Amino acid sequence: MTGTDPSTGADSSLDALAHDLDRAHVFHSWAAQGALDPLVIAGGSGTRVWDHAGRTYLDFSSQLVNVNIGHQHPVVVRAIQEQAAQLATVAPSTAHLARGEAAKRIVARAPEGFRKVFFTNGGADANENAIRLARLHTGRDKVVSAYRSYHGNTGAAIVSTGDWRRVPNEYARGHVHVFGPYLYRSEFWATTPEQESERALRHLERVVQAEGPGSVAAVLLESVPGTAGVLVPPPGYLAGVRAICDRYGIVLVLDEVMAGFGRTGRWFAFEGHDVVPDLIAFAKGVNSGYVPVGGVIISDEIAAGFDERVFPGGLTYSGHPLAAASIVAALDAMEDEGIVENARRVGDDAIAPALAELAERHEVVGEVRGDGVFWAIELVADRATREPLPDAAMAALKKDLVGRGLLPFVQDNRIHVVPPCVVTDDEVAEAVALYDEALAALPR
Repeated sequence: MTGTDPSTGADSSLDALAHDLDRAHVFHSWAAQGALDPLVIAGGSGTRVWDHAGRTYLDFSSQLVNVNIGHQHPVVVRAIQEQAAQLATVAPSTAHLARGEAAKRIVARAPEGFRKVFFTNGGADANENAIRLARLHTGRDKVVSAYRSYHGNTGAAIVSTGDWRRVPNEYARGHVHVFGPYLYRSEFWATTPEQESERALRHLERVVQAEGPGSVAAVLLESVPGTAGVLVPPPGYLAGVRAICDRYGIVLVLDEVMAGFGRTGRWFAFEGHDVVPDLIAFAKGVNSGYVPVGGVIISDEIAAGFDERVFPGGLTYSGHPLAAASIVAALDAMEDEGIVENARRVGDDAIAPALAELAERHEVVGEVRGDGVFWAIELVADRATREPLPDAAMAALKKDLVGRGLLPFVQDNRIHVVPPCVVTDDEVAEAVALYDEALAALPR
C-alpha cells in the first residue's frame, strides 16, 4: 500500500484548523452537536490512519465497516484519477463502459440467475429501491424486518430498521418487525443454536400469518446483522426464511451492505447459509467507500417484470463513472490479491483464537462471536446475569483505546472487531494486545 508518510511535513496546526472548521460548520449525524469532539484524520494507508501531526492509529473500525480493501489502495486510487481525467460524470440514461464493467463484475460474483444491477448512491437507497422492487413485483405492501437491524436513514429504510433510530423517523407505511435469532440474549428461551433457529422461524411465520401473507411484499434481513451486534445466524435460519418466503410468495431481500464483499471471508455473507435471495442490496465493501455507491442485484425473474413496464425510480448519480471505475478496480484487486481469502484465513487462524483467549482472561467479556473479519466482543457487568456494561464504562473504554493508538468500533455494550480485509496476523495481535490492556484497565 502507498500513502503519505505521517512523519513527513507534520503540522499540528492543521489538526486544530480541521477541528475548528468542523465544529463551526459541520452538522454531524446521529449526535447532539454541542459536546462533539471529533478525531481529526488526515491520511491513511492499509490498516492505519494518521492526523496532521503524525499520530497514527490502527484502524479496527474500517471507518464504518466499509474500508474492506484498506486505505488508499493504489490500484483503486489510480482508477478514480484516470476516470476523472477522462469523464467525471455522465447521465444514468447513457451507456458507459465503466458502469457496464462494474455491473458485470458484481453479477459475476452473485448466484446464478442474477444478471442486472440497479445502482444507487449508497446502502440506504439500495434498500429503499429493493423495497420498491418487491412491492411492485408482488403488488403487496408490507415489509417484515427485524428489530435488531439497521438498513439506512431514508424513508422506508429507516422504518425497516429495528433499533432506536427508527422511532423518531416513522413516516413510512407498511412495516412490521420481528425478533431474529440472538442466542446469547434469546427472546425464545432457547438454549441451543438449533432451538433458537427453530423458534425464531416459528415466530417469523406466525407474524406473517397474523399480518396476512397476501399483504406481505418482502422479508428484509441483513444476512449478518452488523451494527446490531454481528449476529451470525444459527444453522438453518436463513434457509428457513427462504422456505417461508417461498410458501407465501414473498420476496426475500438480503441486505449485504455491511456484510458483503469480503467482510465474512466470502464475497457474500449468505453464501455460508445455504440460501439464495431474490434481491441483494449492497454498498460499502463493493469499492470500500472510496466513492459513494450502492445498488440492488436483481434476480432475472424480478428484472423481467420491467421489460415492458416502467420502473418508477432513479437517481442522478446512479452508476456514476467515478464510482463505477472504483468498483472495477476494487473487485479486480480483491480477486488478484486474494483479499477475500485473506479475510477468511485471518478470521479463522488469528481473530477467533485471540478473542477466545481474551474472553478467558476477562470476566467482563460475556461472549465473542463472528466470521471472517466481522466480530463482536460483548461486554457485561456480570456474566451470570448478562447485564450489559454501562454506557459510561463503554465511553471510557473507547477513549482509552483511541489513546492507545487504536480506532475501535464501539456500539452499545460491544466492541466490534472489524479491520480491513487486508489485515495481517501481526496487526490482529497488536490490536488484541491493546484490547487486553484497555479491558484490564477498566475499574472493577
